[in-house]
Amino acid sequence: MQNNKIAVIGEDKKFIFEIEDILLMGGYAPILVMDPLSADDVVMQHKPDVVLMELQMKRGNGFELTATLNRVFEARRIPIIAMSEFLKDEFLGLMNLCGIRKLLRKPFQPLDIIWAIESEIVSSHPCGKLELSGSRCL
Repeated sequence: MQNNKIAVIGEDKKFIFEIEDILLMGGYAPILVMDPLSADDVVMQHKPDVVLMELQMKRGNGFELTATLNRVFEARRIPIIAMSEFLKDEFLGLMNLCGIRKLLRKPFQPLDIIWAIESEIVSSHPCGKLELSGSRCL
């Protein structure tokens, strides 16, 4: 079975390493990006199945980075899940405009991450569902 690659973008090292542990326990292959300024290059190089991204970062902005990733043709297929402590009404419009598919509001549970990832992987499959093998439609 091939592990799904999940890019995790953020600056809080402790938080990113906690996410990495959750992903490893869930059978995923995490790609950690702690420098948001290099995130677009890393995503283009590794082509993850899903991107988990902190919205508020000191050296980058999750909304701008999402818009940059979606401008590049190859990144359009990659679902982006935002993570944030804050949810303002104006964020919802920005999320939609930038192409963010889901928001995980901190604090969240490990299963919240797994659920968000799995729902994006299944919804990005050509027929919207997977067999156990993950290779054919039901």
